Amino acid sequence: MSRRRIPDEVLSAAHARAAARAAGDWDEADRLRAQIESTGWKIADRGTDFALTPAAPADVAEGERTRYGSSASVPSKLAEPASGLATVVLIATDWPDDLGRAVAGLRAAAPDGTSVVIVADGPSPEQVAALDDLEASRAERDGWRALPIEIVWTSERLGHAAATNIGVRRAEAPTVVVVDTSVEPTGDIVTPLTRALDDPTVAVVGGWGIVSTDLRKFEDAPAGDVDAIEGYLSAFRRADFVERGPLDERFRFYRNLDIWWSLVLRDEGEERPPRRAVSLADLPVVRHEHRGFTSLPDDERDRQSKRNFYRIIDRFGWRRDLLTTVQQEA
Repeated sequence: MSRRRIPDEVLSAAHARAAARAAGDWDEADRLRAQIESTGWKIADRGTDFALTPAAPADVAEGERTRYGSSASVPSKLAEPASGLATVVLIATDWPDDLGRAVAGLRAAAPDGTSVVIVADGPSPEQVAALDDLEASRAERDGWRALPIEIVWTSERLGHAAATNIGVRRAEAPTVVVVDTSVEPTGDIVTPLTRALDDPTVAVVGGWGIVSTDLRKFEDAPAGDVDAIEGYLSAFRRADFVERGPLDERFRFYRNLDIWWSLVLRDEGEERPPRRAVSLADLPVVRHEHRGFTSLPDDERDRQSKRNFYRIIDRFGWRRDLLTTVQQEA
């Protein structure tokens, strides 16, 4: 990919900021930094010099395909009236067989009114080839007419939260179902998830839930009310994403983002009872190896997981009122 040209006005502002810093005019330097950042560039000081980099990767046009450099640059459907039953979001990175298995399960059993958005987040060459085949086949397969599928491409790997934000930005339906490609639907998963969200006290539902007594350690929980829904399979309202999202894109790695997002969806403020997270029993799915977990060395996986967990503590670390055990005691 070619390097982005720095616009003349951005470069001029950067030189002016360097002069302001040299003169000790910190207010002007701060004003110019804000001006530079508002144009989509970042400035880093290098002694008396500076370095300018794009705040996000560039969008790249490839014929009729656009590869987006940020979630914000993906055209959003969220301001449009919701239509259909549910939009399923899948993220495609490195394992085309896993994605194909998940798509096949959805094609076989998803009810009418279901649409699918696949976010190709900096996919591997093998994943690109499989997605190209999927796009090429849509004119030939009846499944494409029964199950509309859109593929959204990124110009670089943006991370799990950003990719999820992209998928939701393209969601047409009132319910968003996020399915990890390690999960294989073996029947209709959409109907029970959407029905559970008919209850206005429920904020998020899914196939597996976890609970905690202290917001520091979480454990697997049986079906029913839980503290958070695991990200392997979760569903929430598109309207809640509009009100409470987007997901924090510092969560590049997937682990613990599901806890953070569940708590965001449930939180009604400390003075009001939280909404519910509900784990459903007997959903028709099979959980396979999660390659995003097993493909990393233990120390790297733990490092990224811990960094994500600190973000939960920063926002919710004192909020024991969000825990089902505390609500039961009350």
